[in-house]
Amino acid sequence: MPQPATPSWQLENIDFSRFDADKARADEDLLCLICASSFIESGSDLYTRNLVTHYQGDEEVQSWLREHWEPEELQHGRALATYMCHAWPGFDWDRAFADFMDEYRTVCTTEQLESRRGLEMAARCVVETGTASLYRAIHELTQEPVLKELTGNIKRDEVGHYSHFYRYFLTYEDREHNGRWRVLGALLRRLREIRNEDGDIALRHVFAWRHPEYNADPQTFRQACERIYALVRRNLPAEMAVKMLLKPLRLPPRLHHGLQTPLTRLSERLALR
Repeated sequence: MPQPATPSWQLENIDFSRFDADKARADEDLLCLICASSFIESGSDLYTRNLVTHYQGDEEVQSWLREHWEPEELQHGRALATYMCHAWPGFDWDRAFADFMDEYRTVCTTEQLESRRGLEMAARCVVETGTASLYRAIHELTQEPVLKELTGNIKRDEVGHYSHFYRYFLTYEDREHNGRWRVLGALLRRLREIRNEDGDIALRHVFAWRHPEYNADPQTFRQACERIYALVRRNLPAEMAVKMLLKPLRLPPRLHHGLQTPLTRLSERLALR
């Protein structure tokens, strides 16, 4: 069973006196993305409960989820929410988050998880790949010193979470023998869900409180979302993301390396569209 570990960083040790308002507010789209991320991260206790229920009887997994994953994810949410209080002083984060959770609870359910435990671990690798890539992209994008520090810390946490989920995936794969095609299906399903549900719901509630005019016009809302998603795509670390996504397929080394380069190049080309 995992032993309690000292967190790699603490929110209380982040020096917010270094916050540079001009640099932070130079990109409104980036701030909308950060705020949406703060909502999703702050709802991690709900996702943790779902996963703990899904892995009933596996005390090692349940313990790690409760004692390590959930506290670190919630710290990410607190850190980003604190940052948004500095960036948007008049924004009512608490009420906006409450509205987000009212909708998020309807889609974040145990029914949305993969039926096989090993496949859900593979799907979790997709989520952690996405979050690690997202925070690395923001880290490279921003010139604001506090956000740069926060996203660097969070990205390292997410890579660590990926490692744990991958290790648990291997354990379950040895028992379930799902095979590459089932694993690939789980990876693709979770890739589709990341944007179609979590991201859009979070952005909708950011806009409802920050830019209500977006919600009054579906086309304007969609254009704003596409602009933000394009910002992310252009700055995603394609090589890192492809490598992490391919890993659960456990391809032969030559095939893995043979696919990694063209898939990375394809991802980079698609990001520019």
